[in-house]
Amino acid sequence: MAGSKSAALRAPQAGDGAAHTSRPGASDIHARLQNAILEHRLLPGTKLGEDRLADIFAVSRARIRQVLTQLAHAQLVEIVPQRGAFVACPSPEQARDVFEARQVVEPAVVQRLIATLTPAKLAQLRRHVAAETAARLAGDQRAIIRLSGEFHVLLAELAGNSALARAMRDLCAVTCLIISLYNAPTRHSCRSDEHAELIDAIAQHDVAKAQQLVREHLAHIEQSLVLWPGEGGDDLESILRE
Repeated sequence: MAGSKSAALRAPQAGDGAAHTSRPGASDIHARLQNAILEHRLLPGTKLGEDRLADIFAVSRARIRQVLTQLAHAQLVEIVPQRGAFVACPSPEQARDVFEARQVVEPAVVQRLIATLTPAKLAQLRRHVAAETAARLAGDQRAIIRLSGEFHVLLAELAGNSALARAMRDLCAVTCLIISLYNAPTRHSCRSDEHAELIDAIAQHDVAKAQQLVREHLAHIEQSLVLWPGEGGDDLESILRE
């Protein structure tokens, strides 16, 4: 398992070709670690040792420490004194707080997006959902996870409010960790048909319907998670009775 993680994060070596002779910068390392976390290749609780990462990326520990600090600021990594850095493990209480915040922020996002909607923005949303559909048909689980989260970030970016976009990036990143920790294996957390329905309401400039759909969509995601003590017992019972 450790070998596969190292391979997924390995920085290109000098022998890999002339186009890959330079060492990765902090932004590249940040992107690789973030993507590995958001695609559930690095699971919550995974230790992110500075020495090991410095070896994988062929950079200094100082650069790795800089990246881990940035990821900690985004709540994707937890730095524990005397123990090191770990992929964050949001608690059930933190998970509920995140969904409560999203229920406030995302209706405002779709209202702002509808007010500033252009054909180009609408086309970009439809292309994104088409990519989600293609990933589902191909069974590409990593792409499904990544694209589902990116859809909500894209809504905020297209809305044109930098503060809302920044908030959504942080909330969606933590949501991805929450899904990795608490998603029931027999449930689906984010359905692409709901994204398509939301886009249709946005295209019709129907603010009330779009806000209702995004609230329902977030509720469906939260309901797919096992956040309460004892929740998910029925799934276990049905599995053991088979």
